[in-house]
Amino acid sequence: MSSLPEPAHVIADDTEALKVAAALAEEFRTGAAERDAQRRLPRAELDRLSASGLLAITVPAGHGGADVSAVALAEVFRLLAAADASIAQIPQSHFSYVNVLRRQGTEAQQAFFFGEVLAGKRFGNAQSEAGTKHLQDIRTRLTPAADGSYTLTGVKHYSTGALFADWIPVSARAENDELHVAYVPRDAPGLTVVDDWDGMGQRTTASGTVRLAAVPVPADRVVPHHLTFRGPQLHGAAAQLLHAAIDSGVASGALAEAVTFVRTKSRPWFESGFETAAEDPLLIQRFGELALQVRGAEALLSAAARAVDTARGHLDDDTAAEASIAVAAAKVAAANAAVETGSSLFEVSGTRSALDALGLHRHWRDARTHTLHDPARWKVQHIGRYVLNGMKPPRHGLL
Repeated sequence: MSSLPEPAHVIADDTEALKVAAALAEEFRTGAAERDAQRRLPRAELDRLSASGLLAITVPAGHGGADVSAVALAEVFRLLAAADASIAQIPQSHFSYVNVLRRQGTEAQQAFFFGEVLAGKRFGNAQSEAGTKHLQDIRTRLTPAADGSYTLTGVKHYSTGALFADWIPVSARAENDELHVAYVPRDAPGLTVVDDWDGMGQRTTASGTVRLAAVPVPADRVVPHHLTFRGPQLHGAAAQLLHAAIDSGVASGALAEAVTFVRTKSRPWFESGFETAAEDPLLIQRFGELALQVRGAEALLSAAARAVDTARGHLDDDTAAEASIAVAAAKVAAANAAVETGSSLFEVSGTRSALDALGLHRHWRDARTHTLHDPARWKVQHIGRYVLNGMKPPRHGLL
């Protein structure tokens, strides 16, 4: 949970958000490899993130927030991910559940929770479940009590951010199997967060298990999330945009590490005839190819963010579909760039770059782990259906 000594700073606009994010990214880059190697959880860094005001930049202006553009928000995540992909991943769900409140929260719920966010409080995530038939087979139950309140029972996995959260939004089925989100305090009775995440990448996200044993939930802490998907919506596009931004950041971070390593540490291949590795035309060619991938991913990310902003200004079936497809394209390109660049870092840098003590492999491990979040092949399918047959993408929240 956050332990801020004083209220969080309130960011005014897009420009300030980007300036703050760039400064924090420089701070977080220092020690990122060591945190990964030791699996030292970034509690202090997250408190810095909360205090900076970045976690509140999507709070609506009417509630005192900056209500930044999707273009700015995506760039904030890209900057953070280029420095430390784990730190960038932790608040991804935070922003998704701020969006849930924007879409379906009552005026009273919005006033309360947006106030919490502006004060620096963090939302976690208790969404995914293991051992079920598929991703949307959610078995956690929100059971009504006689006094109008509820109880929550279930087990959640991959609960990124929950360990560090002040509030944990929990997805659960209620009457008629309809999907709701319950906003539960981190210290609620019956709620246990287990730090058992042991993934090969994103090692310091603490994406472990949340256990819910008849957790009491007041009625005014429950939001009818199922209503989000009954009309044109940007819930999926906004969430996936941040995933694309994380992948794009990982790619640019890996490329920057490769550039530094080759310039300062790599030896030229003896057959090249050059004094430095950076003069080798074969390496120059490979860096050009990698830069094209990274630049392409960044360009598609910007285009996708603009499509989300356009749809927010005039939301209908057409603009929502265009935003979802643009984000899907960005996500596929960014995922490919992150995995390819994270791997090619070693190809261009040489044997010494594989030393475990250097920690350069964290970029590939982070990329390979994060890009498993949801399959890119299905995004390509939806892009193809849209382009060839004009078929709008489904409203299931992952596009």
